Amino acid sequence: MIKIEGISKSFLDSFSRRKVVALQDLHLQVASGEVFGFLGPNGAGKSTTIKILIDLIFADCGRATINGLDVRHKETRRQVGYLPENPYFYDYLTAEELLWFGGRSAGLSATQVKERSEVLLHKVDLHSARKRPLRTYSKGMVQRAGLALALIHDPQVVILDEPMSGLDPIGRKMVGDLIVELKGEGKTVFFSSHILTDIERFCDRYGIIVGGRLRRVERVDQLLASGTTLEEVFLNEVAKAGEGVTL
Repeated sequence: MIKIEGISKSFLDSFSRRKVVALQDLHLQVASGEVFGFLGPNGAGKSTTIKILIDLIFADCGRATINGLDVRHKETRRQVGYLPENPYFYDYLTAEELLWFGGRSAGLSATQVKERSEVLLHKVDLHSARKRPLRTYSKGMVQRAGLALALIHDPQVVILDEPMSGLDPIGRKMVGDLIVELKGEGKTVFFSSHILTDIERFCDRYGIIVGGRLRRVERVDQLLASGTTLEEVFLNEVAKAGEGVTL
């Protein structure tokens, strides 16, 4: 469902004017219906990879496809739901209006938007607050509203950048339950996280990226069967790459 072939990306540092390499020859495939966890220290290239997948930035070289379509093709938008690490929305919209805007923009009918919004607002526990402006929401509530927005058009692929960020334990459980539900519906979920236990609980496979290079890809059940913890594997890969550790 997601295929990344030889992608590299560099940026120009605004202060030193030197080239900073964010991704180096990245190859990765995620199967249909799979939950894939993307791990790495801060600045490893996780968000850069995600932004290339959703066509917010362009790779210097290589190719990425979703369900066989190049990520730069406009039709991929219909198949992908995206939650950024720090979602930000217009303060004076309500959650109900946010989902209306997202659903209609995705081509849903008015009836479809109302039906999907009703279901999703209950799932993310925002139904009672649906008519309040987003500026009155806590960070966790905004995160949950963003998750509902990512799912409003019932996408086949859901890409989440640090979806548990800013959530309390109840919110984390809610998001985890949604990920399990999406998998049960045959959706493909690709999410980055620093919370290693979430990767172990929800993912079929995980990948570790350090310094812009994909260092390891493995099935979670194989990892757990080996008796090695994900934390041990993660720290080892970071150490081998000679990077500082930020968990």
